[in-house]
Amino acid sequence: MKQKLEGLKTEIEQYLEQSGMAVFYGCSRAQESLPVYWDCDQHPDYRQFVQAARAAGVKLIVFHQREFSSGQIDEAVEQLEGCDLPAEDYREFERHLNRMRAYDGLICAIELSFDLEGRVFLFDLHTDWYQELADLMDEIQVLTATPDDDETPLGGYFSKN
Repeated sequence: MKQKLEGLKTEIEQYLEQSGMAVFYGCSRAQESLPVYWDCDQHPDYRQFVQAARAAGVKLIVFHQREFSSGQIDEAVEQLEGCDLPAEDYREFERHLNRMRAYDGLICAIELSFDLEGRVFLFDLHTDWYQELADLMDEIQVLTATPDDDETPLGGYFSKN
């Protein structure tokens, strides 16, 4: 993945303008109901996504860029403080998180999307470092999760056999 998406953002905007597509600068649509994701690993070229949209008769592309804020690091460190970790593991997490502060203010993800027949089609490109941060935050969330005491593995039902 591109480590610096600022230049790519400008390139995409120019390409969309030249291709005659209307551009709507909107919010992320990744949380929409069952989006169809473009395979950015195998086909990272946004032009292929736009060409597929145009071939399907789409005239409007939703453009979203996500700018990284070190506030995300602060939240992760706060969650980390609630974890019961050995000191060395805690410092390792904290070091990885604090290393990410260098990216404050940079674009960490670019999302293009369009609607077709009631579905949202999504091109979601993000930097490797942002994916690493997301993975770290997922690990921290798992470490802070506490199972409900009321839940049993069989949903409260058991056999006396």
